[in-house]
Amino acid sequence: ERLQTIAFLNRDLEVVFEDKRANKKDKVTYQYKGGVIDFVKHLNVSREALFNKVAYYEANEADQTLEIALQWNTGYYEGIYGYANGISTIEGGMHVEGFKTALTSVVNKYAKNRGLLKEKDDNLLGEDIREGITAIISVKLGEPQFEGQTKAKLGNVSMRSFVQKVTNERLVEWLDENPTEANKIVKKAQAAAQARVAAKNARNAVRRK
Repeated sequence: ERLQTIAFLNRDLEVVFEDKRANKKDKVTYQYKGGVIDFVKHLNVSREALFNKVAYYEANEADQTLEIALQWNTGYYEGIYGYANGISTIEGGMHVEGFKTALTSVVNKYAKNRGLLKEKDDNLLGEDIREGITAIISVKLGEPQFEGQTKAKLGNVSMRSFVQKVTNERLVEWLDENPTEANKIVKKAQAAAQARVAAKNARNAVRRK
């Protein structure tokens, strides 16, 4: 799994594993022309995708780069996977924070501009928008600072603003260029919001009783 992940995170890199022990003939090769796009497709293979396209953008500035790929499925699980210099940041960190903040802002702005969300309507929450998402946030930087109990959280503040800025610019472009997919994302988030409000009202009703 680790070797496959390395191949996903480094587009075109060929990783070959060969077991040379006696009576073993195992040889596995991993290589992905689509890189993180293929990673998202791989993670969504057992789920029903909301649409076929995978949103993707990359950028670099100074000594840091990013590659982000995302796609929604019809499920309810939020799957955001962060990597810094190929290391899995299972506790998230600045790169994931920057992505989440920008994603919430971009989708709400798109929904308002297109009239999918009325001016008087409440904004969609981040959790509504992220329901059913599968995203890979892969960043590379000169001096990563890892924090948390297991050193699996990225602490570089500059990476948060970098990811946020690029997502604000590039994800807006993708939504504008793919209105059919964008509408499906907004509608799914609106359904999640309705379910959240209904569940809250039901809880309150039970408490009042």
